[in-house]
Amino acid sequence: MEQSKYKVLNRDAIKYIAMLTMFLNHVANIFLTPGTILYEVLVDIGYFTAITMCYFLVEGYQYTHSKKNYGIRLLFFAILSEYPFLFAFHGHGVGMNMMFTLFICFLILVVRENVKNDSLKNILVVLLVIVTAISDWAILAAVYTIMFDEWRGNPEKIRKAYGIAIVLFGLLNLISNVEMYDIPKAFLCAVGSCMGIVCSGLVIQIFYNGKRAKYGTKFSKWFFYIFYPAHLLLLGFVNQMF
Repeated sequence: MEQSKYKVLNRDAIKYIAMLTMFLNHVANIFLTPGTILYEVLVDIGYFTAITMCYFLVEGYQYTHSKKNYGIRLLFFAILSEYPFLFAFHGHGVGMNMMFTLFICFLILVVRENVKNDSLKNILVVLLVIVTAISDWAILAAVYTIMFDEWRGNPEKIRKAYGIAIVLFGLLNLISNVEMYDIPKAFLCAVGSCMGIVCSGLVIQIFYNGKRAKYGTKFSKWFFYIFYPAHLLLLGFVNQMF
């Protein structure tokens, strides 16, 4: 069977999957006990979202009719989502929400495209990466964005980007886990944490057909923005009630 026959998922379908996996991750972080099997499974599933959205951010930056409007939308919904984010994750020591992270990643793309002086460009990019340290998807989302932008259009190097992402994420999780668990469990949890990124790579490389949905594109466009603060408010209210 030709590989093209596997490419059955459009961009919007994959984004809907990413919204679902993010929702499951947030449910685990808000309601479940760390270290339990269900918690680890749902959290790990949710790691599909960040790298997938970074991939589509780079792609969307190239395809959008207005990069200015694209950036304004990201910033607007980042501001709109901050209270729901803090409300949902009250007591979890959170900072800026992931829409801010995506906006900063957008600024990284702007700098990489428009700043001609290499030294200045690198300084600005590093500063923007550092800024993400106080937001959700800290540092790594910016690194994913840079790799996808640098190797855009080269399937072999996109696979390399996913490989690097898996190693980085696994190592960071291993370092974090050894403070809480014994070595075998810490290693097992670190391996599990990489599965969302592995699945993202497989979906993008094997099943993504490079197209948008034929119908409902405007609905999907706004759904992806509105779903984020809306589901956080819902989870926050449920948490307050119970």
